[in-house]
Amino acid sequence: MALIVVGIVAIVAISFTLQEHSSVLAQSSSLGKDTNKVFQVSQSNSSASLPNVVQTNVTAPSGVMYTAKFECGSIFAGEGPLRPGHYDTDVSIFNKDRSESTILWNVVVNNGPTSNAALVNLGSENSTGITCQDIRRVLDDYNENFLEGFIIINVPFGSPLQSSKGIAISSTNFDSDPLEVQVFYTANALDTLPHEVIVDKISFYIIQDYTGKIPQNMIRTTLDISVPSTLNKLSNTEDTVKQVLARQYNLTSDDLPKVVVRISNINVGVGTLIDDHAISLSTVRPQLVP
Repeated sequence: MALIVVGIVAIVAISFTLQEHSSVLAQSSSLGKDTNKVFQVSQSNSSASLPNVVQTNVTAPSGVMYTAKFECGSIFAGEGPLRPGHYDTDVSIFNKDRSESTILWNVVVNNGPTSNAALVNLGSENSTGITCQDIRRVLDDYNENFLEGFIIINVPFGSPLQSSKGIAISSTNFDSDPLEVQVFYTANALDTLPHEVIVDKISFYIIQDYTGKIPQNMIRTTLDISVPSTLNKLSNTEDTVKQVLARQYNLTSDDLPKVVVRISNINVGVGTLIDDHAISLSTVRPQLVP
């Protein structure tokens, strides 16, 4: 009888062991959130497959960087790297953010020095600019030599200088493009900037051509030329006309005395030099700084 009682107790114990289970908590940190995910796993004699728990450490960027090319100064003859001319750069910066932004910018010269950073606190929807004069100022280079390189504009996140944004920000609420940065380039191939000049309009006619190089239909016909006028300087108008004819008809210095011209009238006018320049506009895209 005792053996039967022991067998019944053993059967009950085995049955209870097979049915007993416990819970194990597995925590997974969600990206950018403070909540935890809880998984309930049943343990039994059979092997249980746990879900893959991956913890990813994502570091928020430290700021946004804009890189703009600049060309400043004049190139004469063929020293390069560009064609001879006068080059200028103007960088315009507009703060699109709803709060004040702290901007740090510095200059890196090609095969040359790097300047210290200049600090600009730019209010919401305000703008500022960086010109060649500013570039020379931070480089302490006031010569007229040609400069070429890059302007590096940084907008730091979580900077102590940005009290309105705090010392640190979440990776989910930063502005990856807080600024509108546009670069305006100009290049002028003239030695001087376009300006008004005094011009003499000379009316004349050719009485005789003993060289035979000037077409007959040009003889005894009223002609006119326009030449720049030099103030307070004596000039022979007839010689000026002959020099123009020499270039037009390949006359030599020996041919000029064989051409007889008469000046009929001279008028003084104001003209403008041809503006031989080019302009271009470029928008700079941002880059996140790790």
